[in-house]
This record gives sequence, structure tokens and C-alpha cells, in this order.
Amino acid sequence: MKTLKEKSTPGRTGVMPPQQTVDTQENIPQRFLRKNMFLPELSETDVVRHYTALSRLNYGVDTGFYPLGSCTMKYNPKINEDIARMEGFTSSHPLSPQDNCQGSLEVMYELQEMLAEITGMDAFTLQPSAGAHGELTGIMIVKAYYKDRGEERKKIIVPDSSHGTNPATAGYCGYEVAVIKSDEEGDVDLGELKAAMSEDVACLMLTNPNTLGLFDKNICEITKIVHGKGGLVYYDGANMNAIVGKARPGDMGYDIVHINLHKTFSTPHGGGGPGSGPVGVKKHLRDYLPSPIVSKNGEKYSLDYNLPHSIGQVRAFYGSFGVILRAYAYILALGAQGLEDVSEQAVLNANYLKEKLKEFFDLPFDRVCMHEFVLSGRRQAHMNGVHTLNIAKRLLDYGVHAPTIYFPMIVEEAIMIEPTETESKTTLDEFIEAMKKIATECNETPDIVKSAPHNTPVKKLDDTLAARKPSLTWNMTR
Repeated sequence: MKTLKEKSTPGRTGVMPPQQTVDTQENIPQRFLRKNMFLPELSETDVVRHYTALSRLNYGVDTGFYPLGSCTMKYNPKINEDIARMEGFTSSHPLSPQDNCQGSLEVMYELQEMLAEITGMDAFTLQPSAGAHGELTGIMIVKAYYKDRGEERKKIIVPDSSHGTNPATAGYCGYEVAVIKSDEEGDVDLGELKAAMSEDVACLMLTNPNTLGLFDKNICEITKIVHGKGGLVYYDGANMNAIVGKARPGDMGYDIVHINLHKTFSTPHGGGGPGSGPVGVKKHLRDYLPSPIVSKNGEKYSLDYNLPHSIGQVRAFYGSFGVILRAYAYILALGAQGLEDVSEQAVLNANYLKEKLKEFFDLPFDRVCMHEFVLSGRRQAHMNGVHTLNIAKRLLDYGVHAPTIYFPMIVEEAIMIEPTETESKTTLDEFIEAMKKIATECNETPDIVKSAPHNTPVKKLDDTLAARKPSLTWNMTR
């Protein structure tokens, strides 16, 4: 596809700017003026067609299958977008008097209550901007809690299958990170946990199902071990899409949980935003939440700053309100039974793919999975030198976005697949056929896979050049 510069035709214009009334040479310092600057000469039609063509090169969940493990990239009902754009919400200013924005406060209050019921927590804040921000908020609460108790706990435990943000958050908050291994079934190794657990441990950070897509059957024993030494248990909510309506972190013994509204509750994400990572806590931690939260007194809603031990605000105002609205609409539309159906279908889809593909790729943990599962391309790598990255790039030629690869790191040549509940059996079967064909190519024509992609606008790129020698400017001269 040609660039605007390449499409430029001398003398062609789309918009006639007003006559210049300022002498730029005299009024703008020379150091700010570009020398020999070239601007493309194009008609309005040329420009519109160019950017429309560019938009068609984008790949997203609205254009095709997006099986990113651990990310829950599912279809977002468009009615949620309409609700988020309602004038009564978009015209409301966060500094408006509370009496003038009762509707917005009601939405926030009801979402807090819904999330508390869904997770088994007692109170929620909607402030955090994303999952990692929710983690930061949660661990700040942990730190404040022990400070008030006069305890100087120095360690946080994370399993070796944890999201990378877990140890990063713990380290950022000044804790030592103790990593414990998974057992042969992919669960937390209870022996290692018992050995690592002491009164110096502030918290265990653990998602369930874990990042292998497996529900840890020992979860109640795990939380009991941590609580036995006075520690807290933190739930990373990235995988909530598997258990909504079926199981609650609060009932498993968790003290703190964050939820990715932009994953579990159907709001768009990717490309830097938007996102939302509400944090819920049990009642003994309620007063540590960021202030304010929304409370209800009779029929009136208000911002409640009465949180004596609050860690303070973690972002401006009250949260990503547009994302909150979308999640609120999604929960209301589905209801309790609908949310349960979502989890069931997500788990069914993942197990269907797992069973169909395990013959063609290695399956490190051959047991019933939840919403996602992890294959391994080690067989292909060892036999013909075709690595998981090559397989992912080859999938692009079949019109499918690649799944998550090389994560979790405890699986060699990992291929992490999450179909979500919104994909049909037809789509899943097409994905299965593409993966089977690639598995055959890895054996019979490995060079085709190694040199992929072949059918995309941009072909195989240098894996490290963009990171080591980035080009951040565009030469606008002829």
C-alpha cells in the first residue's frame, strides 16, 4: 500500500486554507521551523480513501477470531456502546454537585453491589484504571493494613505460573517476591507453599483458574495455609470469565480481588485502553479502600469519604466511567442466569478446542481446563526447528489472529488459547482446521512456516530491530 507521500500529485488540493495573516519568518523562532518541509498534495477523496483502506488493515474481535489466552478478547454488544454515549451520561461533569448526577452515582453504586455479589466480597472501589492498576491498589491496601497492625511483613508469594504483573506489583510496593513452583498437575505445590509461608509473608497473589487455565482443586487448603500465618490472599481477576455465576473468590477464602471489567464484563480493550480494574475487599479491609466510594442513604446516592484508613485516591475522580457503564449494561442484560451461561460456554469452547488439538501439539496438562488451555509447540521445535513464533505467524496467513505465545513461561514453546463464549462452533472448527494444517506443514514443508506470514500486507519482520533501533520520526522532505 502506497504512503500519502507516494500518492501526492503536484497541484492537487482538498482544502483551501485561509490566507496567511502572520509573517511566520518574523514571528516564529527559526529553531521551530522545519527546513524543506514537504506536505503531500492530495484531494479530500484521496485522503478519505487512504485512511479507510488503512482501517481495513486493522484486525480486531469485530473482524475475526481473536484467541488470546489470558486476555478474554470477546465480542462486545454494541448496545453497550449506545448506552455509554447517552447524553445524560456524556454531558455529566465529575465536579457536578452530587444532587445533579444522581443517575451516574446510582449506576456506580449498583455496579459496586453487583460486583460484590458476584465475587463474594463486601465492598468495592471502581477507581483503578486497569487490572495492573487494581493489583497496585490491592497491594497498597495490604501494606497499609499491616502498617496499622504494627507488622513489618516483607514478602509476597506468587506461583511460577502467575501473570508477570503480580511479581512486578509486589516488587514495586517494596516487597520481596517468593516464587513457588506448580506441581505435576499444574496446581500450587502445597509442600512448597507450606515451606515458604511464614509470619514474614504479607500476601499470596493467586488467580483461580490459574494461567494454565486450570482450577486449583486445593484452593480452600491454600487460603487456609496463608491465613494460618496471618497472611492475606489476593485474587488476580484476569480469569474471572471462567467462573462468574459458578464460583466466588470470597467463598474460596480470598481477602482482596480485582476484576478486569474490560475482559470479563464486555468492554473493548487493547491499544492502550480503555480499561477498568475495580477492587473488592472483605469487610476487615473496607476502610482501606481508595476514597470515595458510593453509598446510598434512603433514595439518595452520595460519595462516601468516611474511610478512616483509606490509602487515598489512586486516580483522578472516580474511575473509567464509560467502561463502568458498559459493564453495568452487560450485567443487567444477561442477568444471573446469563452470566452463568457465559462461563459454561467459555469452558465448553475451550475444552472442545483442547480435545481436538491435543493430537497435533503437545498438551502438558491433560485434564479438564476452564476457559483457556496451554498447548506446547516443543514437538515441532525439536523435530524440524519450527518454533511457536513461526506457528503464530503462519496463523495470520489463514486469517486468524495468533493466540498468546511463550506464556506462561513454565511451559516450553507455550501456545495459550482462549476461545471465549462468543465464538460459534463453526469458527472454532475453522481454527482447528488451520492449526491442523499448520501442524502438517511443520512436518512436510517447515520452511513455509518458518518464513510466514506470506499473505499479510507486512511480511516477516526482524524480531528485535524495532526494539533496538526504533524510528520515531518521519522524514517529510522530498
